[in-house]
Amino acid sequence: MIRESDRLQVAETYYFAKKLAEIRTMNETNDIKVINLGIGSPDLPPPTSVTEKLKEYATRPDVHAYQSYKGLPELNEAFAAWYKNHFDVNLDPKTELLPLIGSKEGVMHISMSFLNPGDQVLVPNPGYPAYAMTAKLAGAEVVYFDLESHLNWLPDLDKLEQLDLSKVKLMWVNYPNMPTGGNATIEFFKELIAFGQRHNILICHDNPYTFILNDSPISIMQVEGAKFCALELTSLSKNYNMAGWRVGAVAGDKYYIDTILKFKSNMDSGMFMPIQIAAIEALGQDQSWFDYLNGIYAERKKVAITIMENIGCTPLLDGAGMFVWASIPTDIKDAETLADEILYESKVFITPGHIFGDVGMRYLRISLCSDVEQLNNALQRVKALNKVSI
Repeated sequence: MIRESDRLQVAETYYFAKKLAEIRTMNETNDIKVINLGIGSPDLPPPTSVTEKLKEYATRPDVHAYQSYKGLPELNEAFAAWYKNHFDVNLDPKTELLPLIGSKEGVMHISMSFLNPGDQVLVPNPGYPAYAMTAKLAGAEVVYFDLESHLNWLPDLDKLEQLDLSKVKLMWVNYPNMPTGGNATIEFFKELIAFGQRHNILICHDNPYTFILNDSPISIMQVEGAKFCALELTSLSKNYNMAGWRVGAVAGDKYYIDTILKFKSNMDSGMFMPIQIAAIEALGQDQSWFDYLNGIYAERKKVAITIMENIGCTPLLDGAGMFVWASIPTDIKDAETLADEILYESKVFITPGHIFGDVGMRYLRISLCSDVEQLNNALQRVKALNKVSI
């Protein structure tokens, strides 16, 4: 057999891939099926007009060719209008925005476009595993920084200032935060941009949960001068229930966009035109869409909080985004132990926080991507679990 590349030596099988395989086996051998509260994959459909737009264009004979690496001009304009309408941010659709086949693609593109072996990358702990993995695949060194619970899961920038930052080239942040639900403020973003400018660090803000249970949606691009030292990823996956459609964008200065495009143009052949047309329709949705969506998530969150409380955990009540994050009881060894006990004894899968970094070792996360009936079924199961300390 041909040996895998050296770069893959740093890659590990994603925790969810292993756990979901285990759950499939459990479901094959047990009459009681596992209720999966672990994965943040929206179970609701996009706005009706979005799917109608896709159907309308997908049947046309003239939409199936390769597309521009930069996306339809109309899609770029729609992203620019979205920034203007929601954040009062002016971006040039021709030079300061680049549509992506999902924002996860953007995490890889940014890492491969800017990092060299020997560079360092600041990665949040806890945080999305892709930030560290893409840095390692690019040959860079990961330097983790803790998110502080007493700061609403923001980093302590004064602590970061005390580090040797001479080799740091990128810094990843993500607000509303996954997995914790912590949120940022414009004041924090101003401090963060100033931090990046002082140390010549490209601040990369991953912003896919902008409007999910978030009373104060903001963009890092609202900070004056941000686009010259920051990039922001946005996505239609969560805001518009289009996770499988794979549509996102990166915003920033023309130099950064051109650099990413240089890499991206060697990786894909553009996005299917009807999906781009449908994405334009999604980006034009008004506040009533988010009111509808958040009404559903708010009801689900109430049950998820009750589940956490019934297994003895202390949830973050005012977290934003589509997850509930909770600290485990002090007498439990760690979150993975508790999550496995709940899985094996009650057939409910809840994500242990350690997969997001060691700061998460004493936390559990519930996804809100299950309906209220399923969540209530999970609640009844954990209530019957006598082994868990309550």
